[in-house]
Amino acid sequence: MREDDWFLSREERGNPASRIDTRHDSGTAWSRGNTVRPIPHGAPYFAELLDRVGGLRAGDLLLFTDWRGDPSQRLGGPGTEVADVFAEAARRGVVVKGLLWRSHWDRLRFSEEENRHLGEAIEAAGGECVRDMRVPPGGSHHQKLVVLRHRDDPRRDIAYVGGIDLCWSRRDDASHRGDVQAAAMAGVYGPRPPWHDVQAAIQGPAVGDVEAVFRERWEDRTPLTRNPVHRIADLLRHDDTVPDPLPPQAPDPPPCGPHSVQLLRTYAHRRTRYPFAPRGERSVARGYLKALRRARALIYIEDQYLWSPQIARCFADALEANPCLRMISILPLHPDQDGPLAGTPQILGRDQAVSVLKRAGGDRFAVYGVESPQGTPVYVHAKVCVIDDVWATVGSDNFNRRSWTYDSELTCAMLDETLDDREPSDPGGLGDGARRLARDLRLTLAREHLDRPDLPDADLLDPRSFFDALASSAAALERWHAGGRRGPRPPGRLRVYETSRMSPWTTAWATPFYHLVCDPDGRPRALRRAGRY
Repeated sequence: MREDDWFLSREERGNPASRIDTRHDSGTAWSRGNTVRPIPHGAPYFAELLDRVGGLRAGDLLLFTDWRGDPSQRLGGPGTEVADVFAEAARRGVVVKGLLWRSHWDRLRFSEEENRHLGEAIEAAGGECVRDMRVPPGGSHHQKLVVLRHRDDPRRDIAYVGGIDLCWSRRDDASHRGDVQAAAMAGVYGPRPPWHDVQAAIQGPAVGDVEAVFRERWEDRTPLTRNPVHRIADLLRHDDTVPDPLPPQAPDPPPCGPHSVQLLRTYAHRRTRYPFAPRGERSVARGYLKALRRARALIYIEDQYLWSPQIARCFADALEANPCLRMISILPLHPDQDGPLAGTPQILGRDQAVSVLKRAGGDRFAVYGVESPQGTPVYVHAKVCVIDDVWATVGSDNFNRRSWTYDSELTCAMLDETLDDREPSDPGGLGDGARRLARDLRLTLAREHLDRPDLPDADLLDPRSFFDALASSAAALERWHAGGRRGPRPPGRLRVYETSRMSPWTTAWATPFYHLVCDPDGRPRALRRAGRY
C-alpha cells in the first residue's frame, strides 16, 4: 500500500497558506507512527475525557473547539458537569483555551446562550474561552476537537476528533436509551432521543497536527465578529474578544503505533479571508474524491445528512465506474426537528441524493436507518467512511455541500500499516490489502446494528456477504413491523430508508430554501462554475 495513493499531497490539499503540512519534516501531508482508537458513542468518550482531564496538572494544556457546549452536560455522574470539570482544571493551573461557535439565535433552536455560559464558567476559573463567529452568513464552526498536552510526559498526550459535541443528548451508549440530559428534538425520537455517534482518540505525532488546527484559528487576528450588535453586546458584558497568546507549541509526541493520519478540513472562501486559508480549504472534499477513485469493493458510510445530490454524484461516479462496487449508507430515519421549514428541505435534499445513488448503483446501493431495541428511531449523528477496508475517516463533516465547502470542519483520515489476514485479504483487488483499523471499525459498527456483539463475524468480512447480511437483517425487521410486531422481535436494528413523495407545490417552495439555507456553496466562483473543489 502506498500512502500517497490514498492521502492528499501538499499540492493536492490546495492551501499553501496553512502550516498543517509544512510542519512535517518528512515532506508528507500526513503523520506516521500514531495510534487511532475509534470510540463509538458519547458515554464512553465522555467517561474517558473525564478521567484524562482529571489527570492534567499545572502547566499542562487543554484546548477544545465546539459547535455547541452545554455547561451542565455531565461527563459522568452528578458533579461532573463539563463546565465544572474544565474550570477545575483551570484552577489547578492547566492552560485551558476554548473556541466556541458563537451560534445563531437561540429561538431558531441553536445554542447562543449555552455556548456563552460555558465560556463564562471557564473564564471565571482562570481559563479563556471565546465565541468565534468568523464564518460566512448562515455558516458555523462545526469542528469538534479536544487536545490534551502534558508538560512532563508527552507520551500521555492525546487528541479527540469526531462528531461528538460537549452538549446535551450526546451521552448515550450502544443500548440507545438516550441521554437523561436531552435536547429538544422531533417528537418521533421521544423524550430521551437515542443518539449514535463516533469520536476518534489519537495518540502520537498527529496530536501536534490537531493542535496546529486549533492554533491557526486561535491566532487569527481578525475580529471574532463583524456584527455591530454583537460587538456592542460584548462590550457591555465585558466579554473576552481578543484571545491571549498561547504558550509555544511543544514538540510532537513520540511515535507510538502503526497508523498514519491525515487531517482533512473545510474552510469557506470568505470576503474577510482566513489568514491560514485565504481562498478557503476543501481538503475534506478532495480527500474523499481521491479515495473514491480507488474504491472497488465496498463504500460504507454513516452520516447525519447525505442530503446533497452534488455530493452524491461523487459516490455515484464510483459506483458507475466499478460494476462490483457496493455502497451502504446508515442515516437517521427522520429529521432532527419537527416542522416544515426544519424538516421538509432536509428530506427533499436527501431524497434527491438517494435517487442519484440508486440510479447509479441499482441493487448495489442500500440505505438504512436505525431504531433502538425498544423501537425508537436512533438519531445517527456519526460521520464515518470506510472504503475497501483500507482507508477510513472519523470527523465532523457530513456528506453535503455545506460540510464540503461552507462550514469549518475537521476529519481524521486513517491508514494502518497492519495487514488484516482474514479473507478476503485484498477486497479492493489493487494490492493494498485489508487493514486492521479500517476493517475493525466497520465490523464494530455493524455488530451493533445487527445486534450480534458476541457472534462470529466471518460472514461480515467479505463485502458481498456483508452487504447481504445487512439487507437480510433489515428485511426481517421490516416483515416483523409489517406483521403487526407479533412474536419475538428479530435481531437487528436496521430499517430500510424509504424516500418520500412530495407534491409539486412542496418541492417548489422547499427547493430554494434547501439551496440557500440548508446546503449553501462556499467555493470561489471559478470552482463553482467548473464543478470542482
